[in-house]
Amino acid sequence: MSNKKIKEVCWGIIGAGNVCEVKSGPALQLANNSKLIAVMRRNSEKAKDFALRHHVRKWYDNVDELIHDPNVNAIYVSTPPNSHKEYTLKAAAAGKPVYVEKPMARSHQECISMVNACNKANVNLYVAYYRRALPNILKVKEIIDSDIIGDVRLVNIKLQKPLHSEIVGLNDNWRINPEIAGGGYFYDLASHQLDALDFLLGPIKEAQGYALNQSNNYLAEDITVGSFLFEKNVVGHGVWAFNTCHSSNIELTTIVGSKGQVSFPFFGDHSVVLEVDGKPKEAFHFNISKHIQLPLIQTVVDDILGNGKCISTGKSASRTNWVMEKICNRIVD
Repeated sequence: MSNKKIKEVCWGIIGAGNVCEVKSGPALQLANNSKLIAVMRRNSEKAKDFALRHHVRKWYDNVDELIHDPNVNAIYVSTPPNSHKEYTLKAAAAGKPVYVEKPMARSHQECISMVNACNKANVNLYVAYYRRALPNILKVKEIIDSDIIGDVRLVNIKLQKPLHSEIVGLNDNWRINPEIAGGGYFYDLASHQLDALDFLLGPIKEAQGYALNQSNNYLAEDITVGSFLFEKNVVGHGVWAFNTCHSSNIELTTIVGSKGQVSFPFFGDHSVVLEVDGKPKEAFHFNISKHIQLPLIQTVVDDILGNGKCISTGKSASRTNWVMEKICNRIVD
């Protein structure tokens, strides 16, 4: 899909909140042939504060005004998932490519609506699954693709956290409100893992599981167990528990092959451990920029300008929502 030929991507952010402070906002300014020229928040004072601190020329408290700013030629939707569809459709109708925070939407059907709208408007749709472009995940892909661990047999995901931890918080948190987020921490965190596995091993074709609220501390599920089958006939299993004891605190994904295995965490630690039969264990460590979305944003910019391809699109991200719905036993098409 092509957009009107432009020489520089001039971004407008909808929802300049916490994620934009370090992870993505500065990255829009640091990427080559990219600049951030406008931000929007419903609270005009907060919009102005962000703009002044980040040296952004314009700020708005109205979505339509930002989208229709003639100097803005690309939109970054950095709001909670319940407004992703609405704002993506508005941006598409204005003929502007869209970069949307993850998870892409609250449901697979919302994702499909977003993809269809952008296809109809002939604009590109990207999703902020930035781990696809990080060096640790690219290292895992290199290991898999080079046959070092042989034929991949299975994937095992473990994510167990107590109710009060560095990840899990209960107070005033939209991430555990299904009406806003689509689910709970499973949707917020497992989406990164499942999307990265789609990148590493290809699409998942079947999935099933159980999603329960065992502790009744909030409305969303707090424990999810899932099994899934990739198109390449690799099997997978995951446990995502956000209600366990402190001694069970673990976060690790392992991909097992016929000759060895590779293990890596997704959150906080960016190391990769390779174990091959008959050889010493090997560990790889990576320094990741605090502006963690920069590598992916650069591919977005290059794609918009016709200088490359982005590997995280509305199409690929829709698959992740589909898998999550199947695991949670929600109705999907």
